[in-house]
Amino acid sequence: MTAAEQVSAAELDAARTLLARMGITPADLLDIRPAAPTFAEYIPLVRARVVAPGTLKTYNTHWKTLENLWGDRRIDEPTDGQITDMRDAARRNAKQDRNARDGRGAAEAMIGALRFLYRLAENDGLIRPGDNPARRVPKPRRVPSTRRGLPLTQIAEIAHIAATTGNDPDLDTLLLRLHSETACRRGGALALRPDDLDPHQCLIFLQEKGKTSRWQPVSPTLMANLVHHGETRGAYLGEQLLRYRSGKPITRRRYDGLWTRIGLELPWVEKQQISTHWLRHTTLTWVERTFGYAIARAYAGHAEGKSDGSTATYVRAQIEEVALALAALTGEPHPLAVTA
Repeated sequence: MTAAEQVSAAELDAARTLLARMGITPADLLDIRPAAPTFAEYIPLVRARVVAPGTLKTYNTHWKTLENLWGDRRIDEPTDGQITDMRDAARRNAKQDRNARDGRGAAEAMIGALRFLYRLAENDGLIRPGDNPARRVPKPRRVPSTRRGLPLTQIAEIAHIAATTGNDPDLDTLLLRLHSETACRRGGALALRPDDLDPHQCLIFLQEKGKTSRWQPVSPTLMANLVHHGETRGAYLGEQLLRYRSGKPITRRRYDGLWTRIGLELPWVEKQQISTHWLRHTTLTWVERTFGYAIARAYAGHAEGKSDGSTATYVRAQIEEVALALAALTGEPHPLAVTA
C-alpha cells in the first residue's frame, strides 16, 4: 500500500478545509496560472471595470504614473519595498494647493489605486492573495482635520466680501447660502438640477459622494433664489442648475476662485486655508450642539456604518426634525417643521 492510499478521508477533508481557508486552490499548488500581464496591458482593463466616476477620477492619475514608470513590467514583479517607494514618491510629488496636507492624500490614493488593481488581479486568478504586495504596504496615517465651526462674525465677514467683490456676487452669495443652510458638499451642489427642487415643500434632492442621496430642507428664501437662478440663467430640466451669467454651468473652479478672492480681502481666511467645507463644519456643529447627534447626522446625510451599532437604527432622525433645526438656524418657518 502506498502512502497516498494510507491517507484517510478525514485527513483529506481536513487538508481541503485548510487550503480553502488559506485561499489556495489545487491549481495554485500546481502553479497553473496564466502569465501575469504587464501594467501597460492590465491597467486599461482595470479602467474599463471601474463603475464609480469618482473612483476613476481619484485613481486614474496614479494608474497613468504606473503605466509610465512600470508599463513594461509584469504586475507580479514589484516588491513591497518598490510599492513603498511608489507611495512615497506620490507623496513628494503631490500638488501643493491651499488645502494640501503634506501629500498624504496623494500617497493614500496611490495605495488605493494599487490595491484596486491587485484585488482585480486576484479575482482574475493572475496572482495569489499571499503574493499581493499592495496588501502589505500601509496607507499613511491620517492626521486630525484642522477644520472647525466658524463664529457668526466671521461668517458675516465672508458673506460681505462675496456680496461686494467679484464678477458675479449673486452667484457667490447663493453658493454660500446654499452650503451654510444645507451643509452640503461641493459635489452635491454641482449635481443639483431644476428637477431636484421641490418648491412646495421647500426641499432639494442632494446626490453626494458614495452615491448617497437625500431630500434636504431649505428655507423659503433659498428656494426662491434657486428657482429664480435656474429660470434666469437657462437651466433646463435634467441639466445642471448652478450657472454663470452666460448660462455656462459652473465647476469646482468657481469655488477655488471665490475662496482665493475672499482670502485676499480677509488674511485669516488664507492663513487658515478656509474653504467651503468649513461651512459644513459650522452648520453641523451648531445643529449637534442645539438639537443633538441624531439630527446632526441626518442633517449631514451621513450613511450608517457597521461601527454605529444597531441603536442608530432606532434613533434615526426624521426629515421633519431636520426641517425644525433648519427653521431655528435660518429664523424662517418651514412647511415640514413640526414642534412637539
